[in-house]
Amino acid sequence: MTDAVHIVLDETAMEAAGQGNVLASRLIHRAHAESGWLLYAPACALVEADRARPGTAEHLAALPGITVLDLDLAAALALARQDTWAAAHSRYAAQPTLNRPDGAIIATTAPKRWEDEPVRVLDLHA
Repeated sequence: MTDAVHIVLDETAMEAAGQGNVLASRLIHRAHAESGWLLYAPACALVEADRARPGTAEHLAALPGITVLDLDLAAALALARQDTWAAAHSRYAAQPTLNRPDGAIIATTAPKRWEDEPVRVLDLHA
């Protein structure tokens, strides 16, 4: 067990951060300023956020508190069976791993989208 807080931003959270959402901004600040707060941006969600709000990907990728998660083979195989790559990559990134034994929380402004999924959600809809 670890005291670290692992949070995956889905594309709606990334878009919200670009629009000045206070809760998303607080998460980004904490990830930069406090140890133990780890923020992840799955590459597929980053692409969708940038399509909806151009410039989002470049901006978020430049922030020191955010780790961009690449689309590796295991992620690609998981995504191939899903309808939307952004949500599928976010869900995959939130699964437990050796580094994140409890998995990660998905930050989103669309919590209903995650209701039937086996993930924990942080609602950023202010």
